Amino acid sequence: MDIASLIRVGIVSSMMLLVFALGLRSPPHVAGYLFRRPGLLVRSLLSMNILLPLVTLALVASFELRPAVKIALVALSISPVPPFLPGKQLRLSSSGGYVYGLFVATALLSVVLVPVTMMLLGAYVRMGQHVSAAKVLSTVTLTVLVPLLLGTLVRRIWPASTDRLGAVARSVGGVLLVVALLPVLVAQWPAIRSLIGDGTLLVIVGFTLFGLVIGHLLGGPDAEERTVLALATASRHPAVALAVASAAFPNQKLVPAAVLLALLVGVIAAVPYSSWRKRVHAGFGGRRAGVSH
Repeated sequence: MDIASLIRVGIVSSMMLLVFALGLRSPPHVAGYLFRRPGLLVRSLLSMNILLPLVTLALVASFELRPAVKIALVALSISPVPPFLPGKQLRLSSSGGYVYGLFVATALLSVVLVPVTMMLLGAYVRMGQHVSAAKVLSTVTLTVLVPLLLGTLVRRIWPASTDRLGAVARSVGGVLLVVALLPVLVAQWPAIRSLIGDGTLLVIVGFTLFGLVIGHLLGGPDAEERTVLALATASRHPAVALAVASAAFPNQKLVPAAVLLALLVGVIAAVPYSSWRKRVHAGFGGRRAGVSH
């Protein structure tokens, strides 16, 4: 096994560990949370799979970006929730049912929504080949469904060990993700740097900011659900986006470079929003505590 294969295994393994840790914290009944709340499900899909992709199309059409970059950004806009996001959402919100439910629902529905959406949008982004449902299913199954199911099974069989095991899985998964991504970032840095200055960076910042605004507005009256949907709309599964974009542009170095740049910029651009929402939720918590006393 060469270095590139080891890095890929490391990235996938880190995602699986993070989702496994999430499964250890997730009661089985919350997986269907969104399917029991159709109104919130529709708003979530509208935010993540309709409005943001349309905004992204408008953004990429506003700049003379290379076709591989356009397809990478559009692919990101229709991908499901990334494995590392629910842990961040749970630190900002006590709405665990929505966090878990959105994670599961977007993963399951992506098997149909991603190929169909890319087929419909392909003409606008000069897409050649279309990603198959089987490819999306294999990515989602490996990085989301299997580790989540294993985590819930372990929680059910050995409930006393879940806290300790979950902490270890989160720590190892987080460290492994950083270690595996660093050589990829170094290798892709010349390609990433070539994207700075042609409008790609501005489009990515716009993608993140519009995602936060759209998700926040469609999150409904509950402050914590607004936060969860805003972060989910602005941050997407990089492996699914790579699978979609690579199907159209195989062996194109700008595809992983654009996805990596979007991942890094998205994390940084979302920091002010996350800090603001943390203060808002703390304020709500304080008022509730005051009322209870």
